[in-house]
Amino acid sequence: MDEQIKHEREHDLTFLSTQQSTPEMVNSDSQKQSELTQTATEELRQRAHALLAAGNWPRACEAFLALLAADAHDEEALLGLAEVLDKLNQFETLYDTAKHILEITPNSAPALAYKARALQKMERISQATIANDQALLLDTHLGLAWINRSGLQLIQEKFPEALKSAQHATKLAATDSRAWANYGVALLNFNRLGEALEAFDQSLALDPQQLFALQMKGDILCNIGRMTEVIPLAQAALRLAPQDVRTITMGIKAFRALEMYSELQAWSSQLIQSTPNNPLAWENYMRGLRGLGQFSEANDVLDRLIALDASNVRYLTIKADTLYRLERYREAVSIAERAKRLEPDDAPAIRIYEKSLRLMYQRKEKKKS
Repeated sequence: MDEQIKHEREHDLTFLSTQQSTPEMVNSDSQKQSELTQTATEELRQRAHALLAAGNWPRACEAFLALLAADAHDEEALLGLAEVLDKLNQFETLYDTAKHILEITPNSAPALAYKARALQKMERISQATIANDQALLLDTHLGLAWINRSGLQLIQEKFPEALKSAQHATKLAATDSRAWANYGVALLNFNRLGEALEAFDQSLALDPQQLFALQMKGDILCNIGRMTEVIPLAQAALRLAPQDVRTITMGIKAFRALEMYSELQAWSSQLIQSTPNNPLAWENYMRGLRGLGQFSEANDVLDRLIALDASNVRYLTIKADTLYRLERYREAVSIAERAKRLEPDDAPAIRIYEKSLRLMYQRKEKKKS
């Protein structure tokens, strides 16, 4: 047994001696490992940019972060990450990323433009303007910087300048939906509604999920009375932001104008959940109930509205009309009288008062007979 163990040890030593690396072998192995690492890095970089182009922001973010884990000074990966953070509306992190790029390359125009964008969204307008002006000094053809400039000028109400900047942005960044959205807003400030609608259409063609463009287009269509076209826009916007008050309000306007009472009630109920003390939400909910013939439930909602605003003649008049429809004529007369005392010449209040009073006396006469 001892002889066998001795023989095995001698065999192992012989094997190890034959496997010891020479300097040439070490260099060769290191070179191969480096080539493998470079190949893997380039593959990861290509995948990151492909995900970015496809609009898969979370996966693109992961890929760029993986590149930066290997090299924290990888400027291309940092710029890719900045673009993703911009798309994800992560503006504080975008600001930190842009500053990191500028530590590596102080004269990076894209980094300055991203810094300006982050500052703008953080409502630090003066600093954003300075950073963006620096970006444009370095690169006068940088589309993002012109998008930023038009947006900043719109905020500052410099509308003629904003229109020129936005128009320039659409030429330099024709595939960026934000350039067209800013152009639409700039046109709207000059009441060029047709052109503004075209600009928002172009913006939505590039990015159908851009909430701002959906809302702006919807607002224009509401204002010009094209309510049927508002509904699909409101529905698309609501899918993107289910609790967004502006979107819900836009849908409510359209449903009310089109007398779509079931939808009006449903959307108003949703608005009540977001803003429980919003009189507009309760009023439209009440109108939805009345439109569906649910006058008793509408009457309860009117009590809530009158509690919020006891001197509102419109609420009092609608309540009187609701009581009239419920054949509660005496109560209708009393409420209509309150409305008349507040506004003696209010025609709807006078009309419902007289109708209710007449039927109240008719009922009395019937009981006597």
